[in-house]
Amino acid sequence: MSAGYASRLSKYDHKGLCGLKERYDSDRSLKLKLDKLATMVRASQHFVVLTGAGISTAAGVPDFRGPKGIWTIEKKIKKEEQKKNKKRPREEETDSKKEDEVHPSDSSLEGEKEILEASLSEFDKAKPTLTHLAIAKLSKESILKYVITQNVDGLHRRSGLPRNKLAVLHGCVFTEACDSCGVEYFRTFDVGTIGFKKTGRTCSDPNCKGDLKDTVLDWEDPLPEDDYERSMDECDKSDLVLCLGTSLRIEPAGGLPTRAKQFVVCNLQVTPYDKEAALVIRAKVDDVMAGLLQRLGLPLEN
Repeated sequence: MSAGYASRLSKYDHKGLCGLKERYDSDRSLKLKLDKLATMVRASQHFVVLTGAGISTAAGVPDFRGPKGIWTIEKKIKKEEQKKNKKRPREEETDSKKEDEVHPSDSSLEGEKEILEASLSEFDKAKPTLTHLAIAKLSKESILKYVITQNVDGLHRRSGLPRNKLAVLHGCVFTEACDSCGVEYFRTFDVGTIGFKKTGRTCSDPNCKGDLKDTVLDWEDPLPEDDYERSMDECDKSDLVLCLGTSLRIEPAGGLPTRAKQFVVCNLQVTPYDKEAALVIRAKVDDVMAGLLQRLGLPLEN
């Protein structure tokens, strides 16, 4: 099994706020907000969606900054280990006499380590969530004009969303591209590298045969120029951007919605752009998208 995406990233200490409290709207408030969102979508002439890791958690793919997010757990484990290293000799001696005891904090830490280790597995088994399918449905019905994602899990593509309707800002673990002709190959397997490294395969075009490289950004890599420019253009034209499951804390992607006439935030944690949003929804994205499709009269096929 190849190492997971998170484990391949270079060491980077400036990951922003992690583990913020999740908030939920009341049932009544959520109903009213969904009614308003549906009205906004119906009135929109150029509707765009921006997605983050929160839309894939229902597929078993951990997010990064949530209470059980990869970076949240990493920080907690690091903090606990630092505490243990600072123990006084007498404390260590006392602990050694009770080594068979299971302390609640140790048990909790072990459980979170298991979550972290699970997050370092492959994405191969993950399947598109209701939100991914709802987005593809809205695109197919020409209600949604464009999708911008910060996710590397390939679930938008697996949901049936065409590549020409999708900007992939941080790359995809299932996509490799030819460094000569630029053609992309969307695979059924994780291509295994990060940071635009050669994957060991070559372009299938007999007139090219260029080396294939992964498309996944490491921390200091620039965004793919074509996808980012298209994203800015689509947001500039947009009269409504719906931000789903993203903390909006990674720039420059986080600031894209502000280029539109108005935007809506749907995230369980606060974001830096909440005060600028026309509407903020605190609910699970699957519940929001199910409610939106219902109000638009667009049932999802089984």
